[in-house]
Amino acid sequence: MILEIINKKRRNEELTKEEMKEIVMGYVEGKVPDYQMSSFLMAIAIHGLSKEETLQLTDIMLHSGDVVDLSKIEGTIVDKHSTGGVGDKTTIALVPLVAACGVKVAKMSGRGLGHTGGTIDKLESIPGFRTEVSEKDFIDQVNRIGCAVVGQTGNLVPADKKMYALRDVSGTVESIPLIASSIMSKKLASGADKIVIDVKVGDGALMKDVKSAKQLAKLMVWIGKEYNKEVRCVLTSMEQPLGLAIGNGLEVLEAIDFLQGNGPEDFKELTMHFATTMVSMGKGISMKKARKLVEEKLISGEAYLKLVEMVEAQGGKLDEIPVSKRVFSVQSSKGGIVSDIKTEKIGEIVRSIGGGRIELHDKIDPSVGIVMTKKEGDLVMEQEELLKVYLNQKDLKIQSVLDCFEIGDHLQKPRPLIITTIK
Repeated sequence: MILEIINKKRRNEELTKEEMKEIVMGYVEGKVPDYQMSSFLMAIAIHGLSKEETLQLTDIMLHSGDVVDLSKIEGTIVDKHSTGGVGDKTTIALVPLVAACGVKVAKMSGRGLGHTGGTIDKLESIPGFRTEVSEKDFIDQVNRIGCAVVGQTGNLVPADKKMYALRDVSGTVESIPLIASSIMSKKLASGADKIVIDVKVGDGALMKDVKSAKQLAKLMVWIGKEYNKEVRCVLTSMEQPLGLAIGNGLEVLEAIDFLQGNGPEDFKELTMHFATTMVSMGKGISMKKARKLVEEKLISGEAYLKLVEMVEAQGGKLDEIPVSKRVFSVQSSKGGIVSDIKTEKIGEIVRSIGGGRIELHDKIDPSVGIVMTKKEGDLVMEQEELLKVYLNQKDLKIQSVLDCFEIGDHLQKPRPLIITTIK
């Protein structure tokens, strides 16, 4: 029967909910092996799913395990998710900033997928930081300090947990219905009242163009409405790494830097926009009033203190984040203007040196990564530094890094960082 379901989808025929449930739950229960599920996921990646099939898959995944009841948390709970990008450490700065404004953030995050980093992997670079906590402790912490960021707790969406890991190593990451059902099953099971989703677009994102990003955003907003949830999707550019740091420990340090009043301008712009959106939705106030409140909490240092409070509550120590001492400077082979950065390649390089997973059970090295010195539009001289590479056990060919940069005599007009909002 499982083979019939796979073949049906391979022929691009629509599945019934019962057929979808049989293969998904069979996989969760260990009756369907990895190789059959990989074939099924590949058939979806090639042919896609209808809107109804995507809704059915979301519902099956949502109810494959527990659904979190956050009714014991006082006030409106706003959640935020990113479809994943290179250098996207926004959540680490955003959650304490929004919580400092008085909006509850009960966030369940994922691990790295493909060349993009995952929030849970980044937070686990903080020594002692617990990403697995009981549902009771999770709710208690949000009520007590206003925020918590954890991995999928207990038996939450086990179908997604298993399929997510398999997609990462089977070439089936970039599929709109699989992305939509994965994100929305987690967000719906996590119990938030309102959901903001950062849909990344560009070379370093899962969605390479605005058209497919809009398609994904509209699908997720539609699924949200089917469950009576307010979902707002913001399309943002991922044509170059966000901020300067790429790599788990380095990204946490950059998020801390931002909360202390510093940090790169693009990272600041994006984080402030999402914080404003979440505070506006959570408090039911205008974007203008929300922005003023967000700026006050950042400048006063309350947002940074909220991060310290959250990290301590989850057992972590911010002053012990590992960064490799084996650092190499990569210089440009010619002078000119940085006209293009191959962002996905940068992400793959960080993955290859231990900053991400190649195989399903790979252990991530939190101390490795890249810190950019030059970004698109910057003038660079011959033999001037483009970036620093933080290596540990593995080696790297410098040419592979240089191949990520195009140095020319002019700059293409850059896409705006914040493209559009779909709600």
